[in-house]
Amino acid sequence: MVITDEAAAPSPPLLARLWERIADLGSPARIEWATAAGCFAAFTVPVLLGAGPGGQPGTQAAFGAMAAAPLIVRRRWPAAVVLVVAAVYVAAALAGVAFTPFISNAGPNLALAVFASAVLSRRRWSLTATLVAAAATWAVLPLAIHLHPHQDQDAVQLFAAIGAWLLGDTVRALRGYRQHVQLLQRRRAVEEIQLARAEERLRLSREVHDVVSHSLSSIAVQAGAARLVFADQPGQAGATLSAIETASRSALGELRQLLRQIRDPQDVGEIAMPGLSDVPTLVDRLSKAGLDVSYHSTGQPRPYGVAVELSAYRIAQEALTNVTKHASGARARLDIDNGADELTIRVTDNGSANLAGPGPGGGLGIPGMKERAELLGGTLTAGPGQNGGFSVSARLPVRPLPEQIPGQPLHEQRGDSA
Repeated sequence: MVITDEAAAPSPPLLARLWERIADLGSPARIEWATAAGCFAAFTVPVLLGAGPGGQPGTQAAFGAMAAAPLIVRRRWPAAVVLVVAAVYVAAALAGVAFTPFISNAGPNLALAVFASAVLSRRRWSLTATLVAAAATWAVLPLAIHLHPHQDQDAVQLFAAIGAWLLGDTVRALRGYRQHVQLLQRRRAVEEIQLARAEERLRLSREVHDVVSHSLSSIAVQAGAARLVFADQPGQAGATLSAIETASRSALGELRQLLRQIRDPQDVGEIAMPGLSDVPTLVDRLSKAGLDVSYHSTGQPRPYGVAVELSAYRIAQEALTNVTKHASGARARLDIDNGADELTIRVTDNGSANLAGPGPGGGLGIPGMKERAELLGGTLTAGPGQNGGFSVSARLPVRPLPEQIPGQPLHEQRGDSA
């Protein structure tokens, strides 16, 4: 709903309005005016009120105003204000005018000017202005004492200027350090976002490669078989075409899941990812596609993390797909060992060992499998087998999962991601 009548718009709460007033009162310009007025009222007005008949209230008021007024613009011209205030103190000492109740007109004016200069100016400029002001107020002391022996003088302005500069320079350094840390944090946040996006793109590219490579390889092999037996064995050709249809539908289903992940990453955990329980279905599908493959599982199967199960499935899928593509007619064997500390996936065949690798003209299958294993802290080796053919062996470290909470799906408790 859009409110077009300003009178009908609800007014902010009382506390909100009060906070806005306080924030407005705390604006830099008002703070500067209040500081200058406060210095004059606290240190010059008492002198004016206590001035006797022989006093010089006009001169005292003038010097008090000249020492306080420059503080109004100390944020705009910090180094110049230091020199102006110091000049006022030097002139007052030479004229013998006491515009504050203390020795050497002690007050916060010069210290405030030096502090602002140290915080806001470059270090070289603020230090130069401070040294000039301190030296001037200190050098004028002998002459002021000679001209006005009845008026006490000391080096309070020298010590006030040095102490204020050290404090202001420390504040400036701390402020610069905080700004540098904030800049580094912003850069790190940007780099983390870019890294997360790159990792997500890499993960999705691996998934698309595994799904498309496996499905198209299976479809290509089955289509070739159907073409060869179409005329003589139409029944066998029909079964092969049915397997092609099944493989196509399976590939489309997995691609839809990947697209859902891209459109809505929040729903990744709700999408059913393939795991070790789907390996028998994978082996059966490849067998129907014409691959002579056997599957053996040792050890005590148990539920693993989502990332481990998905990586194990994809590694087995890619390795068996490579057998189909590069060692047609070979016998393949898939062994999965459910160890206490690691899950081992081994795919061997007795066909040709000339498996296409990475590089020009090569594939992304082996690099993708290695990336999956390394992301989980595991290893993957691929190369010619001991008895000929080719062998792919992956070792994935596993850790025990927490006990399942009754009534909650297991994949919501694992805390792993692909």
